[in-house]
Amino acid sequence: MSTWLPHIDSSILLDSLKSFLLLVTLLITRALIVRWIAKNSALSLEAKRRWVVATRNSILFSLLVGLVVIWAHELQALAVSLVALAAALVLATKELILCWSGAALRVGGKVYSVGDRIQIAGHRGVVLDHDIFATKLLEIGPGQAAHLYTGRVTVFPNSLLFTNVLIKESPGQEYGLYILEIPLKDEDDWQDAERRLLDAANAECTPYMEEAVRQMKLLEQTNLLEAPSPAPRVTIQLSEPGCIHLALRFPAPDRGRSRIEQAILRRFLAG
Repeated sequence: MSTWLPHIDSSILLDSLKSFLLLVTLLITRALIVRWIAKNSALSLEAKRRWVVATRNSILFSLLVGLVVIWAHELQALAVSLVALAAALVLATKELILCWSGAALRVGGKVYSVGDRIQIAGHRGVVLDHDIFATKLLEIGPGQAAHLYTGRVTVFPNSLLFTNVLIKESPGQEYGLYILEIPLKDEDDWQDAERRLLDAANAECTPYMEEAVRQMKLLEQTNLLEAPSPAPRVTIQLSEPGCIHLALRFPAPDRGRSRIEQAILRRFLAG
C-alpha cells in the first residue's frame, strides 16, 4: 500500500501537468490564430467570424481529445470500477428489478386487473390492488375447488409472473363455462349418477342458456374461433383405479358460479 499510493499520486500529478501544458498550448495557439485572422485584410467580416468560430471549435475538440489521451489509463480504471459497481447493484437488486419487470409485463400484456380472479404459485383469489412491487389478493378457498372468501389477504411479488403460470379464472365477460367433478366408486351406478347430474344441471342452468349462447357467439366473433356449446355436458374420467369421475361442464354467470354449483350439487344429492 505504501508503494502503491505514491505511484498513483505521481501518475495523477504527471497527467495533471500534461493537461495544464496542453491547455496553455491550445490557448496560445488559439490567440495567435485569432489575431492572424483579425489582421488579415483579405477576409471579409463574415469570413472572419466563420474562421474564429471554426478555430474555437477545433481548439475545444483538440482539448477534449488530448485530455482523453492523457487520462486514458485513469478512465479505463474508472470504467472497470463502474462496471463492477453496476454488476454488484444488479445482483443486489435482482428481485426488485424482476418485480418492476413483472409490473411492466402485467401492464403491457393486460394480464389481469383489479377484480379479476386469478391463480398463481398456489395463491388464489380476487385482485384487490397492484403496484410496481406486488399484487394483493382476497383469498378464495378452501382449496382449488371452493369459491368462498376466506377473509385472508395474500400478497405476492410481481416477479412470480416470470417463473410461474398464471391462471385467470374470471372469463372477462358476464357468462362463462365451468367444471364440476363428482367422484364415484367403480361399483356405483355411474349411468344413473350421470343422468341425475345432467338433469340437475339442466334445471339450474336453463334460465341462463339464452344469454350464455349469446355470450359464446360474441366470444366466437371476437377471437375468431369456434366457441363450444354452453349446454351442460358430462364426461367420464378414469383418473385412478377403482374410481370414476363425472366431469360436468355447465354455463353460469361469472358472479353466480358458486351459487349455481351448490344448487346443482344439492339437486344431485337429493336424487
